[in-house]
Amino acid sequence: MSSLLETKIAARQHALREQGLLRQRKVLSVDRPLNTNASTSSPRFVFEGRAYINFSSNDYLGLSRVPELAEALHLGAQTYGVGSGASPLVTGYSDAHLALERELCALTGHEAALLFCSGFSANTALMKTLFDQHDIVVADKLVHASIIDGLRDSGAQLKRFLHNSSESAERLLARNQTSALITESVFSMDGDCAPIAELSALCRQHHTWLIVDDAHGFAVLDGYHNAEAAKLIDVQVVTFGKALGCQGAAVLGSQALIDFLVSNAREYIYSTALSPANAALALAATQYSTVHPELQQKLLENITLFKRLCREANVPLLGSDTAIQPLVIGDARQTLQVAEELRAAGIWVGAIRPPTVPVGSARLRITLTAAHAAEDIATCVAQLAQVLSRVGVPLVTERQATDDHR
Repeated sequence: MSSLLETKIAARQHALREQGLLRQRKVLSVDRPLNTNASTSSPRFVFEGRAYINFSSNDYLGLSRVPELAEALHLGAQTYGVGSGASPLVTGYSDAHLALERELCALTGHEAALLFCSGFSANTALMKTLFDQHDIVVADKLVHASIIDGLRDSGAQLKRFLHNSSESAERLLARNQTSALITESVFSMDGDCAPIAELSALCRQHHTWLIVDDAHGFAVLDGYHNAEAAKLIDVQVVTFGKALGCQGAAVLGSQALIDFLVSNAREYIYSTALSPANAALALAATQYSTVHPELQQKLLENITLFKRLCREANVPLLGSDTAIQPLVIGDARQTLQVAEELRAAGIWVGAIRPPTVPVGSARLRITLTAAHAAEDIATCVAQLAQVLSRVGVPLVTERQATDDHR
């Protein structure tokens, strides 16, 4: 006889499989060893003996395969060892961590920084430590799951404004004594950008902190991603696993905020610190991205090329101008089918389904990098147009997709 937990697990997995929502890992291997030409090679990997062009990575600048950064990690491990060995408040905080924090502050204008092992832990720690049941927080309707989870744990009252709507946010700020407004710089599933300047002005008017999850914008976007950021944003969460191509995250803000988190954030106090070697790598990646602006330019060129080719092939996109290019299909099973047919053609894209996105808005999440070659982008669009035509999927238009979110 099965136990209660075994029965529950089996039933839940069966239901997910029937709905086309079951998630499973796939073991991938590198297409080629790292070498001096790796940074100029299109992103590829091998799955079950076949090579695929990777259009599902968040490695926007292609830094994860840069030989100089591999050497920085090697040097960091030789200097500090491969692990931190303790939590930051015991013996896990080193000069490598401090150097990275200071560099991030210099880039953004914030007073202080605090490092975490992932963006998810940084967001949840910030939310559940900073807020409690006495706080009212307003957030964009589409903020990341880590923010939602942290706010739920905090006990704060959460009110959500319509996606990227300053007018909706202003109504909530006017009606409530709000502690903070939370948004993202670039939204991970839609690829669109928040109106940071407008939201910042509203927050100043209502004496409310502006918190920005900058995971998908840091080191990629222009504008406030510089020493002026702190003038617009009170708290900025940056991650190293996207454009910087490595691992970890940081919360940036006032010295008072960081001191408060050091004393109270359980994820920081009771977790082994990010390894000094990884901190040294993140520092090197930050500096590398700063002195190689041609990478951002190449990424912009690839985005422009992809959008132009899709327009010419009548492939309807969601309207993003960033590296994240969603194509909303709607039905989860049909989305999986399109992704599988693209995979059969050697193109690997993400098939995003509920609960990551709302029911009825399952999509292909196509991500571009500075490392993609023009011919690979052309191949991706050509195969995408053929598959969509062959499968006969009724696509959601840009206006419909936008309306669904509002």
